[in-house]
Amino acid sequence: MVGGGAGDPTPSAAVKVFSAGTAGCVADLVTFPLDTAKVRLQIQGESKASLGVQRARYRGVFGTIYTMVKTEGPRSLYSGLVAGLHRQMSFASVRIGLYDTVKQVYSRGSESAGIGARLLAGCTTGAMAVAFAQPTDVVKVRFQAQVRLLESGCVKRYSSTMDAYKTIAREEGVRGLWKGCLPNITRNAIVNCSELVTYDVIKELILNYNLMTDNLPCHFIAGFAAGFCTTIVASPVDVVKTRFMNSVPGQYSGASNCALTMLTKEGPTAFYKGFMPAFLRLGSWNIVMFVSYEQIKRAVGTVDQHIFG
Repeated sequence: MVGGGAGDPTPSAAVKVFSAGTAGCVADLVTFPLDTAKVRLQIQGESKASLGVQRARYRGVFGTIYTMVKTEGPRSLYSGLVAGLHRQMSFASVRIGLYDTVKQVYSRGSESAGIGARLLAGCTTGAMAVAFAQPTDVVKVRFQAQVRLLESGCVKRYSSTMDAYKTIAREEGVRGLWKGCLPNITRNAIVNCSELVTYDVIKELILNYNLMTDNLPCHFIAGFAAGFCTTIVASPVDVVKTRFMNSVPGQYSGASNCALTMLTKEGPTAFYKGFMPAFLRLGSWNIVMFVSYEQIKRAVGTVDQHIFG
């Protein structure tokens, strides 16, 4: 990505990969309750479609968080956090950390990469990241979706992160850990393009027009813009991905069948279920992640330069 203060060393690909993974974990720790609320709102329509008319349990972002804390305890907001951190270390490190390197490949080493090279780089690293992180994403979504209402006698699907990996592999086969891989590749290609390219372009414009220096306020504004654009573009694919990965075997024949079922039974608005928590989460996640990424990258790059010259 563009930028780098005067005199700052140019970070290596290894530094960027490490910094991106670490920044992704920091952002997840801060915004995980919003992500859990988003997942609960997205899957809420499944029970109404399969069991007939049923009063919605969750209403709105903060209403969902309040209901979860009241009925399941505060820890429910961080259900699946371990898998989420696994995911970021293997996922953000690839899709964000390798973006600049892949962009250089597509632009043939040019310092001023065009929009086409940036879009291709975003699609490529987004798809590559899924190959590393899909099992962690499946486990994270399953944990966030399971309802732990002890008073109603509901049984938890999984007792721990490792139990989830083992149970899914045993009951659904290894393919179960890669459930929803195709819609996730589609989603992450879209997310990466909208997220990284928006951040890259906005930050470049801010610096080129000397509106701000390459510091925290610039990273904050570019990160917020990236989160807003990403939510609008990626929400429909994100809802389908969440529904499909959380479904029981045989519920949907594929991602396209899941999308068609949602459209026919719940209408087009179903594709934007959980939009507000998705925006709150992606907006805040992008701000925290990009601000952390830039600072960590700068600090680690300086240390790397001093140690290895």
